[in-house]
Amino acid sequence: MTKDSIKKGLLLLAEPSVIGDVSFSRSVILLADHNDSGSVGFILNKPLDFTVNDLIPDVEASFIVYNGGPVEQDNLYFIHTIPELITDSIEISDGIYWGGDFEVTKQLINSGSVHKDNIRFFLGYSGWTTNQLDEEVEANSWILTKNNFKNQILKTPSIEFWKEKIMELGGEYIIWSNAPENPILN
Repeated sequence: MTKDSIKKGLLLLAEPSVIGDVSFSRSVILLADHNDSGSVGFILNKPLDFTVNDLIPDVEASFIVYNGGPVEQDNLYFIHTIPELITDSIEISDGIYWGGDFEVTKQLINSGSVHKDNIRFFLGYSGWTTNQLDEEVEANSWILTKNNFKNQILKTPSIEFWKEKIMELGGEYIIWSNAPENPILN
């Protein structure tokens, strides 16, 4: 895929050569929006060491919170697959939605109507200004790929996600799938 085919709903895979970047090294990002003003995405494979209940005590769930990216890390965001329950959400693509009425969301979680496979929480997001993502794709910092998981992506284990997606690319990428995250430690 080329920079001209960037659109919301795609996955961005960090190029293996992106080393030392705390936020983006070996990241898989779901692109939630891409327009003339810029782009927004959420890192799917960087779980943090706390749960949504740690951040919001009146939410009675131990859903893991993920590092969504380096922008606005003091804000909590979420994506989900249940727009019929969570009102005011925005469709990203293929049955995946961003945000919605948070008070309703808390009530649904506390009543047991929402499960960890339906929703994922993020501290912060990944953001790009106008044309910035296009330039980074052109510079081979990111690999664009389809989200073949569609709305099942929240059920995908995050730990090996980048490695699995890189292996799917085949060719020269296979060698990178087993390389240590920091080659100096090899």
